[in-house]
Amino acid sequence: MIRITLIAGTYQPDLCGVAHYTSRLREALAEEVESIVLTTQAAAEALSDDRVRGVVQNWQFAGLFSLVRAIQTIPTDILHIQHAAGTYSFQRPIFLLPLLLRASGYRCPIVTTVHEYGWWEWQPKGIPTQLLEWLKQWGQQRQWWDREDGFLLTGSQAIITTNAEAENAICDRLPHLSHRLHRIPIAANVEVAPIERSPASQLVRQTHDWLEETLVIAFFGFLHPVKGLENLFLAFKQILTTVPQARLLLIGGVESLALPQNEAKYYWNKLQDQVLQLGMSQQVKMTGYVSEAIASHYLSGSDLGVLPFNHGVTLKSGSLLVLLAHQLPTVATYSDPPDSELTAANIVCSISSRNPDALATALLKLIENPDLQKQLSAAGSEFVKQFSWEAIAQKHLQIYKSLLNKLK
Repeated sequence: MIRITLIAGTYQPDLCGVAHYTSRLREALAEEVESIVLTTQAAAEALSDDRVRGVVQNWQFAGLFSLVRAIQTIPTDILHIQHAAGTYSFQRPIFLLPLLLRASGYRCPIVTTVHEYGWWEWQPKGIPTQLLEWLKQWGQQRQWWDREDGFLLTGSQAIITTNAEAENAICDRLPHLSHRLHRIPIAANVEVAPIERSPASQLVRQTHDWLEETLVIAFFGFLHPVKGLENLFLAFKQILTTVPQARLLLIGGVESLALPQNEAKYYWNKLQDQVLQLGMSQQVKMTGYVSEAIASHYLSGSDLGVLPFNHGVTLKSGSLLVLLAHQLPTVATYSDPPDSELTAANIVCSISSRNPDALATALLKLIENPDLQKQLSAAGSEFVKQFSWEAIAQKHLQIYKSLLNKLK
């Protein structure tokens, strides 16, 4: 049994996509890996898992010494850091962790999974911009640190990325680390629950007081301002003039680490107000947070999928993989630049973002073309088979075992 210590900026799987990923990874590895999670005290207290320990109050510099002490006291074979800037409240001290551990005599291999990279950098107050830029470049050129993640990557024996965008950015900045890089794509964050499509369809329509002949368009994921929902409502208003039997179902909660309670309540009310003003209260339903099984049942009972993200959709979107796994023909906005793998796969109808008219046109085209629906449904469900938690677990095991074999 391999012993892994996981570092998570937060560990609240219901409120954070990275935490949910970490939780699913632990489950997938459970037969061969014994894992323990070190996170914040607040996150640990919210769970009843004795393998999740709160060792820091927050991710400011003072907490690092408590984290280092905790890591040193836990029998482990590998330290695995799950990193996305937002999960650490955009605090930068975590970038010093590999350096502090090595200075204290810690010799276990360190693995870092980079969920995001290339979009945000530390800009501390009090350091002139030109001097800071010089320091970032100076250390990166000498392979001591990188300009975005400090010692986190240069101090890791293996680096895992979940998407091509992050992998390419790291290779461009740190070509000497390319041999340590491993890309392991994410999987759908909701499994397909066992239910036939007919009873699932009936469940969706009865639950929301919709007629049997209703055509249901489903959105899945956190309801956040960056998801393009305001544009979706405007597009759906246009669709109703041509397809009055259409209905829009938004499956997912609002509150998350990115949108805490007060902000979440405000945004929920804002969406509800827009629906009311557009006169679509009967045609648009927002489920709020539901269990994975219920979410899956709703998706299995829907007809089409839609993801109108403001910044576009890529293969690092768990929501997209969920829609494809449920065989939903889907309209999604493309990213800038477009995700080359997603474009090549030809599994969704791609449109430009922030454009309600284009969104309405694409959805109407899909509604009116049953052959295209069947084509996308079949292609998407086949494509998504390669993204499984079993495959993710096996690739992690290969990395872990390879690092441990080097120590023998």
